[in-house]
This record gives sequence, structure tokens and C-alpha cells, in this order.
Amino acid sequence: MTDTDFLTATRTFYDAIAEDYADRFRDELAGRPLERAVLALYTELVGGEGEVADLGCGPGRATGFLASLGLDVHGLDLSESMLAIARRENPGLRFEKGSMLELGHADGSLAGVVSWYSSIHTPADRLPSLFGEFHRVLRPGGHLLLGFQAGDVPRRHDNPWGHPVSLEFQRRRPEQLVELLTAAGFALHSQAVREPDEALKESVPQAFLIARKAA
Repeated sequence: MTDTDFLTATRTFYDAIAEDYADRFRDELAGRPLERAVLALYTELVGGEGEVADLGCGPGRATGFLASLGLDVHGLDLSESMLAIARRENPGLRFEKGSMLELGHADGSLAGVVSWYSSIHTPADRLPSLFGEFHRVLRPGGHLLLGFQAGDVPRRHDNPWGHPVSLEFQRRRPEQLVELLTAAGFALHSQAVREPDEALKESVPQAFLIARKAA
């Protein structure tokens, strides 16, 4: 699969389901205290010393939460439909269309990069390039936050909410991503994994990694 293939598939999927997705996960963070704590820890590590990019921001829920904690944050996403929701719900924040694999940010220009459940659509063989791009745009000492589902077996979503689209969601083990991050020039700061919550209809653990670019 080429970059164009999987990027087009991802964009088409989210363009189709954007409004339904936004409604379904409208209060997503409200029922996830660990996620809120991870985002708060990340905010404290980054501080108020520079700009943060929420890459693959979707409807901008994590972007808005980070902004409410005081970060200078903007969002980027492939899906114009998702971006329309993000702009509607966060009128004071900036949201741009683009690919995480080819960022328009200058080298070393960001204090932080967030990939909150957005690397899950990147094929395994593209992850080194993705993490290399994250490393490139971060300034020395900058922090990266990854959120993802932990596991080995991907999940495929077919015809969500009746829309004629499908997409595969990758699940990965934290140690696999730590190895790739280390190879890209990051040092692991912290990791957290929580067990699936039946009340949230989860079937696999949720994982979070914070890594730092060497000063």
C-alpha cells in the first residue's frame, strides 16, 4: 500500500463518519480519568514555552482540552469534515489540513507533538518515517505524546453508522513503539497502560507514551 492509498482511505473514512463520530464521542474524556491525567502531565512537562501540534486531531477534543490547560496548541488532520467540527467547537483555536508524514513545520519549531490515537492508521513500515518526522519538528527537549490501543490484532470497522466505508485500526504493544521511538532519537519519559473498561465498551488495553527529544 502506498502513502497515497492509506492516506486516501483514512481521509475518506473520516470524511464520511465525522458527524456521527463526533456525536458518539462527544464527552469521551469525561469518563476517562487516566487519559485526563496523562494529558495534564504532558501539559506540565511542555509548560508554556512554545507551540504544540495535535496531529490527527479529528474533531479537536484533545486539542481543546490541552488548550484549556494552558497550552498554545493547534490541530492538524487529513479530514476536512473533521476539521470543520473542530473549528466549530473550538472557534479560538487554529486547525489545518495536512498529513502527519509531511508536516509543514520548520525543523525544531515545536515544543510538543501529540498523536492521540492517530498513529493507529499508519502502516507498520511507515512508523519509522512518522516518528522521524515528529523528531524533526520538535525542538531539543521537546516532548511527544502517543495514545493508542494496545495489542497485536488489528480491528476493522466496516460500514460504521451505515456509511459505506471501512478502515483498519492498528493495535500495537508499547514496547514495540518504545523501540521505534528510541531508534528515531527519543528517550522515553513515561508510559501508562490501563485495562479495558467494559462501561466504555473497550476490548483491549489503552496505552500512553511520553517521550523526549534529546537536548
